[in-house]
Amino acid sequence: MEIHLPHLDSVFSTDCVIFGFEAGELKVLLIERNEEPFKDWYALPGNIVGPDESVDAAAQRILYELTGLHDLPMRQFHTFGEVNRHPQGRVVTIAYFALIRIGGQKDLMPITQYARKAFWHPVNDLPTLAFDHTEIFKRAFKKIRAKLNYEPIAFELLPEKFTLTQLQSLYEAVLSKQLDKRNFRKKMLSYGFLKELAEKQKGVSYRAAKLYKFDRRKYAKIFQNEIAS
Repeated sequence: MEIHLPHLDSVFSTDCVIFGFEAGELKVLLIERNEEPFKDWYALPGNIVGPDESVDAAAQRILYELTGLHDLPMRQFHTFGEVNRHPQGRVVTIAYFALIRIGGQKDLMPITQYARKAFWHPVNDLPTLAFDHTEIFKRAFKKIRAKLNYEPIAFELLPEKFTLTQLQSLYEAVLSKQLDKRNFRKKMLSYGFLKELAEKQKGVSYRAAKLYKFDRRKYAKIFQNEIAS
């Protein structure tokens, strides 16, 4: 039986929600658009998927073109297909999120004319974004909040070596609430996947705190034991 497909006139795009953590603040990577529609507006890094590339490949390419970042472990989390989400026609977007250590990635450089600049912006003071990007951001933020309870995603945002204060500060930034210091530390240390190092902070004006590392092997072992029990 021959199947006749209808004429396909929808365009596909990808939009990327990239989270970072710095100086006690959770941040998201934005661009300043340099073309219509929404010229001069802030937006998430995103653009049209090419006719000969997969959406995963497009997400990596677009992110690199608009920010200079590449080879990020991005996760697809939702498809946005409202009919009027783009003023120039029907565009369905596949959204991705990633969590990275900002580190030396502060100087972001777009290599395309579509973005005037790329920069980190605190999530707690986010302006209205172009298109439906505010809604895309909100859904991604809700996703990582939920994942924080059952996946070790916090350690993707922290330096390799961190203090318990930094860890708590990250949880508070993602959850948007203050946590009791004593209870938080007791709970985190009880899991058994934080490795205490024979090192302390350096170059601080206050009493240096102990440094820890996330032990992924121990986490995996504990997780497997919980599944088997």
